Amino acid sequence: MDNVLESNVMNIAAIDIGSNGARLLIKSFDPNNETGEVKVTKLLFVRIPLRLGKDVFTLGKISKQRQHMMFHMMKAFRQFMLLYNVEQYRACATSAMRDAENGRKVMKRIEKHTGIRLEIIPGAAEAQLLCNNLVENTDSGVGNYAYVDVGGGSTEISLLHDGILAESHSFNVGTLRMLAGAVSKKELASMCKVLERYAKEYPGTKIIGSGGNINRLFKLSHVKGEERSLPVDRLQELYTQLASLSFSERMEQFHLKEDRADVIVPAAEIFLLVAKSLSCDTILVPNISLADSIVDGIYRDAQ
Repeated sequence: MDNVLESNVMNIAAIDIGSNGARLLIKSFDPNNETGEVKVTKLLFVRIPLRLGKDVFTLGKISKQRQHMMFHMMKAFRQFMLLYNVEQYRACATSAMRDAENGRKVMKRIEKHTGIRLEIIPGAAEAQLLCNNLVENTDSGVGNYAYVDVGGGSTEISLLHDGILAESHSFNVGTLRMLAGAVSKKELASMCKVLERYAKEYPGTKIIGSGGNINRLFKLSHVKGEERSLPVDRLQELYTQLASLSFSERMEQFHLKEDRADVIVPAAEIFLLVAKSLSCDTILVPNISLADSIVDGIYRDAQ
């Protein structure tokens, strides 16, 4: 009987290769605990500051040096998955790999070198993955919500009405892209126009923020309360503070890592722009990531 129970436990992994960082998340799903609910345990989370976007948004491709970094990283991820007896996994790459002229070639080399099959997912699929997990794990089933995921290469926005995806958009507005001067005024205007229209159709829309930067900004805000709600006024204050400092001053005064100290300023700028376009005064920060969405989606499909 113990063996049968043990066999129902599933260890599932997600690899998320973004424009700024790459992540490996491994979770265990155990439906056999006493409450009758599925017990979910995070077994491992690893983040590597890969910074693909630094190559792609300036050179248009992934450099040889960064390809070598990727090969070593993916080999390590494979060993971790073997160590934790992962049964199923999904490896996804987003904006930088989509835009890299050698993205698909690199993807094939990774599979040949490491055995890990990587998918380059379109922005709409990324938004849908995030949206599915959002409805499942938050109280966004009633009312109007804009789920905003700001990455290094793009911003994914899912607009929800009473728990149903009304529309989703992927804009080439990302933190590394902004730092490289590769975000056009036209793209920014297009994003604002979509959000202003949605705010008119669905007044009182609340923002749910996703990504490492908004989680870090929430932490820096020192706002208390279980809801994890960041007032836009407080975000504006933080943005003004951070933007006035040099890169090294940000690292020192706010205890930021090197790969966070530069991108946090354009991330705050993007969230402020979204909040203004939606006439929203608060951003909810539930700490849900693309990696979580991938893993939870695999488990749901397996059931």
